[in-house]
Amino acid sequence: MDVVADRAGLSHDDPQAPQRSWLRRKLGAAGAAIAGLLAKLKAILLLLPKLKLLVTAGTMAVSVVAYAAIWGFQFAVGFVLLILIHEMGHVIALRREGIKASTPMFIPFLGAVITSRSLGADALAEARVGLAGPVLGSIGAAACILIWHATGNNMWEALAYTGFLLNLFNLLPVVPLDGGRAMAAMAPWMWFAGFAGLLALVFIAPNPVLVIIVVLGGLSTYQRWQARRRGGPEQQAYYSVPVVDRLLVAAVYIGLIALLVGGMHATALARTIP
Repeated sequence: MDVVADRAGLSHDDPQAPQRSWLRRKLGAAGAAIAGLLAKLKAILLLLPKLKLLVTAGTMAVSVVAYAAIWGFQFAVGFVLLILIHEMGHVIALRREGIKASTPMFIPFLGAVITSRSLGADALAEARVGLAGPVLGSIGAAACILIWHATGNNMWEALAYTGFLLNLFNLLPVVPLDGGRAMAAMAPWMWFAGFAGLLALVFIAPNPVLVIIVVLGGLSTYQRWQARRRGGPEQQAYYSVPVVDRLLVAAVYIGLIALLVGGMHATALARTIP
């Protein structure tokens, strides 16, 4: 019997040939779809760093608009940049500890947040990460003084004062504020003193933002203290900080407070009552 082959090279005498040809077409189409999907996923992964930057830029823009409604556009831009400088202090410190940190995400009237899997291997590393924000933030506020003297524009003086105040507030010794991070290495019992001070501040100057911070501070303090009280080898190792390092953290902490209070005094605008 003569065998006649079609252009696909299949024998018309093979009853399974059409089925195999249909299966190959389907598999080829599925393979092409999978390859296309993988290519898109690869493109998305390559774009992730840019997407993170877009999140930071977008939330910064939203915050500028929110603050501009109260203080005007120029001051709002400067204020948001001061927050960014503060947060980048934490990001740099985390990366120095070998920990990946997200780019800052801004929340109007609450500042900004960064995320990471931890704050370091021990309480000393946590203190370094916590204090890095106020250190860099204070430098940013001090730079505003230089611009103020160079331009004579009092807006920069007001920005410097606000930056000093922002960083000083963050040094309150209660988690999750930066001062609470420093206390993890110095004296964790100070969390309660800081929380009491924050609670008193709510009654002295009622503010929705302060209420939110009090709630977060209360929960964080309770969780941290409970975990520390339960103890265990990991907790003991985490809070085991040499005396010399405790003193160094204390020196940086107290020195920052003194410099920030001095900066606020130097940039306090005189109020005139008409």
